[in-house]
Amino acid sequence: MKRKGINLLIGLLSISMVIGLFTGCGNGKKTSESIKEKSKNEEKIQKITGTITALGSSALQPLVEQSARNFKIKNPKATINVQGGGSGSGINQVADGNCDIGNSDVPAEAKLKNKSKLNELKDHKVCAIGFAMVVSKDVKIDSLTKEQIQKIFEGKVTNWNQLGGENKPINIINRGASSGTRATFIDTIMKGKKEKNGLGTTQDSSGAVRTALKSTDGGVSYLALSYLTDTVKEDMKVIKIDGVEANNENIINKKYPFWSYEHMYTKGEAKGVAKEFLEYMVSEENKYIIEKLGYIPMSNFK
Repeated sequence: MKRKGINLLIGLLSISMVIGLFTGCGNGKKTSESIKEKSKNEEKIQKITGTITALGSSALQPLVEQSARNFKIKNPKATINVQGGGSGSGINQVADGNCDIGNSDVPAEAKLKNKSKLNELKDHKVCAIGFAMVVSKDVKIDSLTKEQIQKIFEGKVTNWNQLGGENKPINIINRGASSGTRATFIDTIMKGKKEKNGLGTTQDSSGAVRTALKSTDGGVSYLALSYLTDTVKEDMKVIKIDGVEANNENIINKKYPFWSYEHMYTKGEAKGVAKEFLEYMVSEENKYIIEKLGYIPMSNFK
């Protein structure tokens, strides 16, 4: 009996040693693969080296800035300088070779001065963005039709009482000529109707529009949804267009008209840091930031 017990114990120990041997081999293989993968990633990070400049659209700027910061964390030897200036500036600067990426709310043909350079530009659509009509807090209007907005900017309607509001002059706060936001407004809302020259004031940034609306009675303008945080909304009122609320869901469902794709142009095919950054912009990893900042990922459009 004792010998049988000893033999059984020896057998069990042998089996345990064999299993341990195979397990150890398996773990060793996994560890080796993990080291190789880590080495590949580190090698790629070492290769992504250099400095680029992306400039243009102020509506897209917050997303590009945040994405650039996150990209820098992953790729410490790469630097992306982000500037505003408007879509027109972005398109023409990249076409002239003065920056690496030109950011725009509109297609290049809408703002490019030298049309012969159009074929040199490579379009990278990175997301979509919605815009909203906004008014001063004193304006007692909650919704405007597209036709009413057109008449305001044509100069045919000059008082809010003509639209069911109080007896108060309408003060237009427009965007600059190079603004992609303004180009989108003309394309999607004005629809061929001509804005009257010299109406109201012109502001070159979203922040300037916010300040103007805060200090102007009867003001009306338009801003990107990504800019309209809860804090910003305290200084103005967002109104509906044709009774439809300005939000990403209504844009995706094609119920709301005031929106555009966001473009990042390169002169020729993107290379080096620019190529890696543009790929990162539309990656699954960056999708969370796109949505968090109020933009719409390209994958949301069927």
